[in-house]
Amino acid sequence: MTDYLDFVADFTKPDVVDVYDELPLWSATFGLLLLEHVPLRANTIALDVGCGTGFPLLELAQRLGPGSVVHGLDPWELGLARARQKASLRQIENVVFHSGSAASMPFDDATFDLVVSNLGLNNFDDPNACIAECRRVMKRGATLALTTNLVGHMREFYDVFATIDGVDRDALHEHIEHRATIAKVRELLHEFEIVKVIEDSVAMRFANGTALLNHYFIKLGFLDAWKSVVPAAEQRRVFAELEQRLDRELCLTIPRAYIEAVL
Repeated sequence: MTDYLDFVADFTKPDVVDVYDELPLWSATFGLLLLEHVPLRANTIALDVGCGTGFPLLELAQRLGPGSVVHGLDPWELGLARARQKASLRQIENVVFHSGSAASMPFDDATFDLVVSNLGLNNFDDPNACIAECRRVMKRGATLALTTNLVGHMREFYDVFATIDGVDRDALHEHIEHRATIAKVRELLHEFEIVKVIEDSVAMRFANGTALLNHYFIKLGFLDAWKSVVPAAEQRRVFAELEQRLDRELCLTIPRAYIEAVL
C-alpha cells in the first residue's frame, strides 16, 4: 500500500494547523533538550526565532517568569494565530508575537538578552543571514541557544533506502548531508564564543516500514524530500519495495545537539 504518496500538506489550512499542533514528538524532543540547558535568568528579554505554534516559546516564557518578556518571530501567520490562542487561554501575558523573517528581523539593534531557536538551523533558507540578524539584535554578552538534528539522522532508514534501484543516490546523499554537524555550526557561529555543546541521540521506534511511511508526521515533514530523489514514474515501485525491505521493527537514531554561544 503506497497511498501515502498521494499525501499533500497545505499549511494555509486552519485544520492542518490544528493537527500540526498535536504533533509534539519532533519539536518537543529537541525543545526539551533546549529547556534542560538554556540559561534561565529573571528579567530576561528573550526571542524565539521560528516559534511556530508556540513551543518552546510559551514554555520558556513561563519558566522565565512574569518579570521577563519573550518575543516569538515566525512568518507562518496561522501558526502565530494558534500560538496567540494558546497564550490567551493559558493567561501567559509575558509573550509578544511578531510576523516576519529570521533573515530580516523587525527589531532594533541590541534588544535581547537571550535568543533561542529550536530546530531552526535546518529550516532557515539562509542560515548565514539569520545568524547575522541574531547577532545584530542581541545585546553584548547575550546568549544564543540553538538545537539541531545532525548528520546521521535516521541512518537505519537511509541505509536501506539507498540500496533500492531507482533511487538517485547522489540526490539522496545531498539530502542526508544537508543536515548540521558541530563543525558546520561552529563555522556558522564564528563571531560568537561557543560556551556549551551537548550531543546525544534519541530513538524513534516503528513496528515496520509501513508504519513509518504512513505516520502523519513523517508524511508532513519528510515524505516530499524522500519522493524527490525518486523519479515520479518509479515512486510506487520503489516505496513498495522499501516497505518490504523494512518489514521489521525499526529503531531510528535521531542525533541531537544543543549549542550555546555568547556574543
